This record gives sequence, structure tokens and C-alpha cells, in this order.
Amino acid sequence: MTLKIVGAGLGRTGTKSMQTALNMLGFGPCHHMIEVFAHPESMALWIAAGAGQADWDAIFLNYRSMVDFPGAAYWREIAAHYPDARVLLTLRDADAWFDSTQATIFAPDGMSLRDGPFAPFFNSVFSRVVGTTRALIHDRAFMTDYFHRHTEAVKAAIPAERLLIYNAGEGWDRLCKFLDVPVPTEPFPSENSRAEFIGRVAAHRNSGQ
Repeated sequence: MTLKIVGAGLGRTGTKSMQTALNMLGFGPCHHMIEVFAHPESMALWIAAGAGQADWDAIFLNYRSMVDFPGAAYWREIAAHYPDARVLLTLRDADAWFDSTQATIFAPDGMSLRDGPFAPFFNSVFSRVVGTTRALIHDRAFMTDYFHRHTEAVKAAIPAERLLIYNAGEGWDRLCKFLDVPVPTEPFPSENSRAEFIGRVAAHRNSGQ
């Protein structure tokens, strides 16, 4: 199995809904951050990737597509490793994205910023965004600028015929045309709202993991 789709969109740009959509369209299994928690043994592979020793074929052994972190932090390398894969850049308003991250993936008491057994993994992934200065994760100006720079970097690096720029919430039509598949009769999925994310983190924390 090899990746057919590389998701370059940052977390909190509709990536969980996109994961479900790609699974529905026959491009699953689709890798997403939740897959890392389902398979914690894969964290070592991601930490190695952060140290410059990536084994993408091992990481994506059982997957046909990828969205969200941690893969989005390595979109350039993954797209180069799978040159026949199409690239999907999910977007939303930068300020809305920042507000969402502060309540979820970058929340002050969130899993990604706490010490614990997952700390080496999160440090490896998010150092790709802000280096070693965690405080920048909460700086609106820095993070929205990072969002825009990320968007422009993907657009500059990936040929237009290989890239779909997809705005969260726009539905099936352009996605299905890009992937050359029929439009499903089911509604486009809508998942992982802030409330759902916060509830999932709370349940994980209460489980003692």
C-alpha cells in the first residue's frame, strides 16, 4: 500500500472531517493524529522523523492517505517521497484557525503542551512549527503569519495540477472532481468540533493515559 493523498493542511482546518470523507471515497485508511493515539508504538517512528531519520514507508505502511498532524508538519518530505500522490491543502480563516487551536490542540492545559509520556512525541512534532519556543504557540500574530506562510509555501512547491486547495465546509464537488470519483449521496461529514475535541481529551486524561 502506498499513499495516494498527502494532506498538507494544518490541524484544525477540517482535517478530521476530511479523514472521514477520504475513507468514504475509498482512499482509506486515512492517517490522522488520532491514529497515533490508537497506535502509540508509531510515536517512535515520528520521533525518528523529527531527528531526520524518517521511514515514511513504515509510518504509512497500512494507509492510503494522510491528513492532519503529525504528517502535515512534514508535507514537503512526504510529498517528495510519494511523487505520484496528490496533495490536499485544507484551509480556513487564519484568525478562526488560531482561535480554534487555542481551545484545542494548543490549549494551555492540553495534551500537546503537558509533560508526560507523550511529551517527546509532541515536542518533536510541534518544534516543526515554533522551534523550541512554546510561548509562540499562543502568539496570534506569529501563528497567523505562520498559517499564511505555510499556505504560500505549499502553493509554491506543489504544481497546480497536483494540488487541491480546499476550504473547510465546501462539500464534495471539487474534492470528488480532483480525485476522479463519484459524489456520494451522503452529506459531507462534519466532525471534531471544539466541544468534541475537548471531550475526547478529557476522556483520555481521565483514563489515566
